[in-house]
Amino acid sequence: MKKLATAAFIAMVSLAQAQKDTIKTPESPLKISGYAEIYYLYDFGVPENNTRPGFVYSHNRHNEVSLNLGFVKANYEKGNVRANLAIMAGTYGNANLATEEGIMKNIYEANAGVKLSKTKNLWIDAGIFASHIGFESAISKDCWALTRSIQADNSPYYESGAKLSYTTDNGKWFVSGLLLNGWQRIKRVDGNKTLAFGHQLTYKPNAAILLNSSSFIGNDKPDTDKRMRYFHNLYGVFQLNEKWGLTAGFDLGAEQKEKGSNSYNSWYSPILIARYKVSDKIHIAARGEYYADKNGVIIATETPNGFKTFGYSVNFDYNIYDNVVWRIEARNLNSKDEIFTENGNPTKQNFSAATSLAISF
Repeated sequence: MKKLATAAFIAMVSLAQAQKDTIKTPESPLKISGYAEIYYLYDFGVPENNTRPGFVYSHNRHNEVSLNLGFVKANYEKGNVRANLAIMAGTYGNANLATEEGIMKNIYEANAGVKLSKTKNLWIDAGIFASHIGFESAISKDCWALTRSIQADNSPYYESGAKLSYTTDNGKWFVSGLLLNGWQRIKRVDGNKTLAFGHQLTYKPNAAILLNSSSFIGNDKPDTDKRMRYFHNLYGVFQLNEKWGLTAGFDLGAEQKEKGSNSYNSWYSPILIARYKVSDKIHIAARGEYYADKNGVIIATETPNGFKTFGYSVNFDYNIYDNVVWRIEARNLNSKDEIFTENGNPTKQNFSAATSLAISF
């Protein structure tokens, strides 16, 4: 993994230089970009295999310097056609795409689209995309906290399928309908003969407010054990003034207890993040979150109360340059049951400290 991470980073730097030296003028429809985030995280539970709890998929390695996510991306957009291709490496991909096959594990994005109207911003796109669910992405520099929330780690980071999208002329409304291969799937589950559906509706009345509603409806199991899943993600991002920003989100999901059942197992997760701008280079943030999945639909624990966990974290960011950010985070998780371990012994709490350096070009 370390050799792959090193090779990916060298490739990105080389491509960045090549872009600077040889790629076309700024008017070119083809743009090359890249991203790399190196991190060190210490889990005070001291996991024996140096891997954090199973519900953590991003920044999940303990006591080692690792590449969380590195990718090189080609973006093409000209007239009524657009396309994206990004190849990645890192511990994020290893954990999140563990069920995908072969080279698919290294695809961050691969999609193409066609504009359907000469006068309106109406598009149809197909391929592999970043998820339409949630306000946190795999790209840490774009998020207010270094690590991802439990909510983000346990809802789709990516998806594959097709989507029809429309943005109003004034840019205030965005709406899309999606036909998907499953819940965070490139390849559908063997034996699953049904496609899934989703929607996204975003309203941005001004530069200080963004409201979003996203959904998923589908079955993510073989048809012999078909269980319909209904999921909704709601969040708002508010820039309260020049210094303060606030993000609030709520996830709610339900899945049939068994095939053909009228009873459902449900889970939910509220989250709140506040961010303060100290200066143009320095930001601090605090996150509070809760995730409840008593019946283990998403996070199975085999404990009496299931997964019921509070979390809080504090974050410090220093923007060294416009495209380079150094971050520090301390995070604590507290569960109702002893779902964590500390030096091999069951415990209800987990504390970690992390630092990262992210570079984009």
